[in-house]
Amino acid sequence: MKLSWILFLTAAISGGLLTSIAGDASVDDIFTQSQTALGASGAPRGNRLAQNEQNPDAGTIAEQIRATQRPPRSSQQGTDSFPAPIVSQVQPPPTGEDGTGQSAPEQPIEPEVDESALRYFAARGDRARLEAEIARLRTLYPNWTPPPDPLAVPENRDRQLEDMWQLYSEGHYAEVRKAIAERLARESGWQPPPDLLERLQVAESRVRLVNASNLKQYSTVIEIGAATSSLLNCGDVDVLWRIAEAFIRTDRRQRGVDAYTYILKNCTNSQERSATIEKAAELLPYGSVQALLALEQTGQSGSREFDGIRNELARRFVGEAGEKPELTIDSQYLERIRGLAAREQRASDSLLLGWYYLRRNNMAEAERWFRASREKENSAAASQGLAVALIARNAAAEAEEVMYGWRSDSEEATATYLAATANLLSGDPLPSIPEPVLQRMAVAVLQEKYVPTAQQLGWYARALDQPQTAIRWFETALQWKPDDEPSAYGLAITKQQINDRAGVQALQRAWAGRSERIANLALLTARTPSSAPTRPPVSSGTSIQARPSASPDGPSPKAVVAGREAGPAETRRSIGCSTTAQITGLSSDQALARGWCLMDLNRPIEAAAAFEVALQSRTQRVREDAAYGQSLAYLRLGLTSKAAVAATKAPQSSQRAVELQVAILADYAISAFDAGRYREALIYLDQRSELRPESADLTILRGYSYMNLDRPRDALRIFEAVAATGNRDASRGMADVRAMLQLGGGT
Repeated sequence: MKLSWILFLTAAISGGLLTSIAGDASVDDIFTQSQTALGASGAPRGNRLAQNEQNPDAGTIAEQIRATQRPPRSSQQGTDSFPAPIVSQVQPPPTGEDGTGQSAPEQPIEPEVDESALRYFAARGDRARLEAEIARLRTLYPNWTPPPDPLAVPENRDRQLEDMWQLYSEGHYAEVRKAIAERLARESGWQPPPDLLERLQVAESRVRLVNASNLKQYSTVIEIGAATSSLLNCGDVDVLWRIAEAFIRTDRRQRGVDAYTYILKNCTNSQERSATIEKAAELLPYGSVQALLALEQTGQSGSREFDGIRNELARRFVGEAGEKPELTIDSQYLERIRGLAAREQRASDSLLLGWYYLRRNNMAEAERWFRASREKENSAAASQGLAVALIARNAAAEAEEVMYGWRSDSEEATATYLAATANLLSGDPLPSIPEPVLQRMAVAVLQEKYVPTAQQLGWYARALDQPQTAIRWFETALQWKPDDEPSAYGLAITKQQINDRAGVQALQRAWAGRSERIANLALLTARTPSSAPTRPPVSSGTSIQARPSASPDGPSPKAVVAGREAGPAETRRSIGCSTTAQITGLSSDQALARGWCLMDLNRPIEAAAAFEVALQSRTQRVREDAAYGQSLAYLRLGLTSKAAVAATKAPQSSQRAVELQVAILADYAISAFDAGRYREALIYLDQRSELRPESADLTILRGYSYMNLDRPRDALRIFEAVAATGNRDASRGMADVRAMLQLGGGT
C-alpha cells in the first residue's frame, strides 16, 4: 500500500481546518476564521493519536487504541487565527412527557457510528489509518468511545462493500465510483454508506488539489482547499504546504505565513515542522522566516528542534544577502558560514561569503573568499567574483587571466571578461601586455563586438605610436556603435596626428553640435609648427616661465604661459616685494600682488605662501588669480602634483585651465622619463598633444623614450623629422639611434 495514500487518508479523516465558504465569502478569508481544532490538552485533534507512533512500547494496535480511550472532550475555542474544522452536530429530540404528565428529562439520541472502516483498517494492520480514523470519528461524535478491540467489531458480511473499501484504500477512486454506480443499477434498494461517499469526495478533492498545485494553478488550489475543509489539518501537512505556497504565489504572502504559523503552533511531527521551515525559507523573505523561527521549540535537554537544518538556513540567508545588498542579516548566520567554510572546506560556502562581501564593497574580504573557493573548486562563479574584486583594486591583468577560461560560460561571465580587458587596456601607467594576451583579447572583442574594449585597443595602439592600428580600432568601435563619441574623438586626433586633415574635417562635420572637443580640433589643426610656444630645455624640469616687469612697482606683470598672456590685469598695489610686512597680516588683494611680485623675483616658495593667503578672499576673481599663481609657483619649483592640486582650488577660465594642464602634463612626462618610466612618459605626451601641438624638445623626449623601449626605428623616424628643422639635439638623437641599429639592437 502506497505511503502517499496512507498520508492522504490521515488527512482526509482527521478533522479539517477550514470552514466551508458560504455565499460570496472570499477565499482570502479562509485563514482568518477562528480555530476550534484544539482539544482539551492543547494538541491538534487530528494529531493526538498520531503521537503514539513515536512510542516504541505502544504494543499491539488494540493496545494502542485502548491507551487512547479518554472521556469525551468539551468543545473549546482556540486562539489561533487559522480556521476551524467542520464538526457534525446532532440535534437532540424534542421534549416529551412521561406517564406522570411531567416533562421527561432530555435524553440525546446517540447517532449510529459506522465502524466498518475502523474494523477494516485494524484487520489489515494499518496502524496509521486506524489512528486517523479514530481521531476522525471522535471529531464527528464527541461522545463516541473506540471499541477496546477493533477486531471484535462484527464483520461486515457485505463482500461487495468490502471490495469497494479495498479499492478505496488502494487509491482507485474511479473504480470505486464505477462499482457504486453498477450496484445502484442492480439493486434498487441499496444505498452506499455516507461515510464512504464522504471519504471518496475528500480523496478526489485532494487529488485535484495536488494536481493543481503541480500545474501551478494556485487559485484552483485555494478554491479546492476552501471547499474541502477536512483536508486541512496536521494529518496531511503536505496539503497545508501547498495551500501556503498557493497564497504566496498569488501575492497574499501573509496568508501563506499564517498557514506555516498554524503548522508550527499546532502540529507535532518534528520532521514535518523542520520541513515547514525549509519550505517557508524557499518562498518567503528573510524577515518572514525569522518570525517563523521564533516558534521553535526547545527540548528538555536544551537542544533546539531546528538545529539539524540551521546550517542550510544560514547558507540560504547569506546567499539571499549576497543578492540583495540592502538586506541586513543576523551576524550569527555569517559567523556560522565562516565556521563551516573553515571546517568543511566546501567551495560553495566560501563562494557565498565572497558574494556577500562583494555586494557590500568589501573587496579585500571578497577577494579572500573567492580565492579560497577557487582553490577548492575552480568554478565560473568563483572566477567571476574574483575578477570583479581584482578589477576594483586595479588588478585587471590578473582578472583577465582568471576569466579567460570561463569567458564563454555565460553572458555574465562574458561581460566580466570583457570588462577586465577594457580595464586592463586603460591602466595608468600603460601596462605592458604580452602579445598572446593582446591577441586573445582582440579575438574576444571581435567575436562579441564589445565597443569599450575596441575603443581602449585604439587608445592603447595610439599610446604605442601605432596610429594606423589605432585608427582601425576606433573605426571598428564606431561601426558597432556609431554614436560612441570617445571613439570618434580618438579617431579624429589620430587622423590629425598623421596629418589627415580631410579625415578630421569629415569627422568634425559629422559630429557638429554633438562634440565640442571634436569641433575644437580646428584650432589645433590650423596652427603651424612655427607658432608652437617656445620652451626651456627638457632638463630644466619647468615648462612655464613668469617674465618680470621693468620695475617691481610699475604696471602689473603679465604671467606669460607658453608665450600667451594669462596673468591678472589689475594695477599692482602700492605694497612691494621689499616690504617687511608679514604675509599673514596682508589683505587678500595685497597678498595677491605680493605673490606676483615674488614670482617676478623668481622666489616661488614665498610666492606660493602669498597666494595661499590670497585664496582666503571672498572675491571670486582674487581666488582665481591666486590659485593660478600658486599653481605656477609650484611648477617653477618642480612640484607638479602640488601644482595640479593648486589649480583646482578655484575655478579657472578655459584658457587658463588648458595652459595649466599642458604644463602639468609636460612636467609629468619629463618626471616619468627621468624615473625610467618610458611608457608612462609617452602616455603623458600623448595626453598633452591632444591639447597643444608638441614642441621640439618634447618630441625629442618622445624619441628617446622609444629608444629606451627598444624601438629604435620609431625613434629614428621622430629624430629625422625634428632634425630637418635644424635641431641639433635631434641630430644627436639620430646618431645614437643609427649606432644602436648597427649593433643590431631593437626593431
